[in-house]
Formats: sequence, structure tokens, C-alpha cells
Amino acid sequence: MGAGKTSRRGLKICCCVTAIFIVIVAIVLITLAFTVFKPKNPEITVYPQGLENIAFDLQGLAMLSNATANVTVGMIIAINNRNYGSFKFKNTTAFVTYRGGVVAEVPIIQSHVPAHGKLNITTDADFMVDRLISNPSFWADVMAGSVNFTSEATVRGKMTMLKILKVHASVPSSCYISIFVQSQSIESICMTKLKL
Repeated sequence: MGAGKTSRRGLKICCCVTAIFIVIVAIVLITLAFTVFKPKNPEITVYPQGLENIAFDLQGLAMLSNATANVTVGMIIAINNRNYGSFKFKNTTAFVTYRGGVVAEVPIIQSHVPAHGKLNITTDADFMVDRLISNPSFWADVMAGSVNFTSEATVRGKMTMLKILKVHASVPSSCYISIFVQSQSIESICMTKLKL
């Protein structure tokens, strides 16, 4: 009879210790999920290249208004992954708009960004000059000194945490790009949102 009570008491103690251990592990995991492993939005910066080769000809306004050629501008898209998970994404296309109309497409080739790593993607933006200069506001913006564009893209792929857990993720991004005519310099501000 005494042995039965002892074994039941030992079983209760074992169950209590196991329950306390599980609660502690759950608290630690939840704390890590909301602090260290909390998903962070990646940082994206856009660097157009070769702007010095593009001149805005204010004198030849009438001639350029009939242009139908495309202009290709090289671009570097810098991605800084601030997460503990790596991100492998598929091919996608970014669309550059000027005052609500699409004026360029930017192909983004599939790639892999390591955890806490950086990646530079080299690509080209094919600007449709006729759409750009046919906008009534374009030459007014050029004469005012700056032309403002917006770039929109959604990158989809898989995030791998600790080389084990794989989850589908998407990163919508919006970049606001200003080209300053006089200095032929550029300023870009990008906003991203990681969605799991």
C-alpha cells in the first residue's frame, strides 16, 4: 500500500516538473519570437547608374515631344536583410510610375539573401520616353529642377529560419525616387513590409 502511494506521489512530482519545464520553454520561445526572432522589414535602396549620360534638352522640346525611343538606365538595388532567416525570392518586376502612369519596368531576377546579409542586384530600367515626355507636367518638373518617380514591387519567396523552418513570405516595397536635374543626382527613399 505504501509503495503505491509513493509511486503516485512520484508520478505527480514528475508531471509537475514536466509541466513547469514546458511552461518555461514556452515562455522562452515566445519571448524570443517577439524580441530576437521578431521579423524585421528589410532595408532596400535604389541606385540608378549612368544619369550623367542623360541630358534634358529644353531647347529641343518640340523635337523630343515626338520621341518614341526607350532609354535604359542601369540600376543597383541594395537589399539589407536584418532577420535571422534567409530569404530566397522568385523573379519579379518593379514598375516605375510618374504622376500615376507607368513609364518603366525593372526586372528583378530571383536570388537569395542570407540571414543578416546584404545583396546587390544589378538590373536595368527601360524607360518609355514617349509616355514620360507626353505627360503635361514633365517639362514643368524639369524646369523646376526635379523629377519625382515612384517604384512599386512585391517580392515573393520563402524565408528559412534556423535552416529548418520554411515559411512563405512576401515583401511589398514602395520607393520614392527624385532626380535633380541641375546636379544630375538622385535621392531614393524605400519603404518595405515583410509579410509572413
